[in-house]
Amino acid sequence: MQFDIIHTLDAWNALQHDWNRLLSLGASDVPFLRHEYLTAWWQTLGGGEWNQGELNIVTARDGSGELCGIAPLFFSENRDGEPALMLLGSIEISDYLDLIALPGMLPAFVSELFDFLLGSQLPAWRVLDLYNLLDQSPTLPALEAAASRCGWEYEQTCLQHCPYIPLPGDWEKYLAGIDKKQRHEIRRKMRRAQESNQDVRWYVVQDESALDSEMEDFFTLMAQDAEKAAFLTQPMRTQMRLAAHAALRSGWLQLAFLEADGRKAAGYLNFDYANHLWIYNSGLSFDFAELSPGWVLLGHLLQWANEQQRAAFDFMRGNEDYKYRFGAVDRFVMRARIARR
Repeated sequence: MQFDIIHTLDAWNALQHDWNRLLSLGASDVPFLRHEYLTAWWQTLGGGEWNQGELNIVTARDGSGELCGIAPLFFSENRDGEPALMLLGSIEISDYLDLIALPGMLPAFVSELFDFLLGSQLPAWRVLDLYNLLDQSPTLPALEAAASRCGWEYEQTCLQHCPYIPLPGDWEKYLAGIDKKQRHEIRRKMRRAQESNQDVRWYVVQDESALDSEMEDFFTLMAQDAEKAAFLTQPMRTQMRLAAHAALRSGWLQLAFLEADGRKAAGYLNFDYANHLWIYNSGLSFDFAELSPGWVLLGHLLQWANEQQRAAFDFMRGNEDYKYRFGAVDRFVMRARIARR
């Protein structure tokens, strides 16, 4: 493989088409690795999560010149104060991250990548610190094998639960597959909202010219929760707006609201990508507690996802009880820390 390194935005942007094409063919095709998402993330360094960073994106091409591997890296001090190469998107707001490579070439890409990382084109890094790789990612055993070959220290840590619901593609089959009490509650709450004396409807934002206003309404819903209000700093709001615009332009944003008499009662910011619905964030108004707006909107989204033949409804990070009550099963995200010697 022929390796190269990208340090500038112009060179990175020139790669957008090939980047997304390789991602679509790779082993970890997730929205947080899309070129447009990561460039939005880079503009604010994760909504202010990082004070500084230096692009060190490593690309690999095969003998014919085709892009066959990407290590989307940046250089910074990690949370332990070590000079580290980390994945773009790290850590808090990008649920799933990974290297990008054709499945059949991944082990060779990782092995040769480790040799390249010793070169003079990169800063003096101490650790390769990779967060939020799914526990099923083939990158993890490839990293461990390459580290062993180089005599480097490899440590793998389980970080968080990531519940998801495999969907049958039929609303009634989905309901039949969950707990009887939960099935009754979903039906009861959706029916109660439908039969309410308020005009209850749900919709998905389609018009980009209205997106900033709709995002402000979404932030208002989020901020009714004290923890989310603290999360919504100005840099984080900017980051979320940039990511939403990028996703809408690329056709995979699903910003959904439940309204009662024209007032927003609940909202979900999701990504409808690669035949999965990725549930990114949510907010609800306590003014409509009697309607159970969060549950009702979630029910509509699950019904829609089944009817649209989505393969999975991914709640992503966090082991909140309601996710399992809706039928989610567990998987996990990992941290792989490789220290050079």
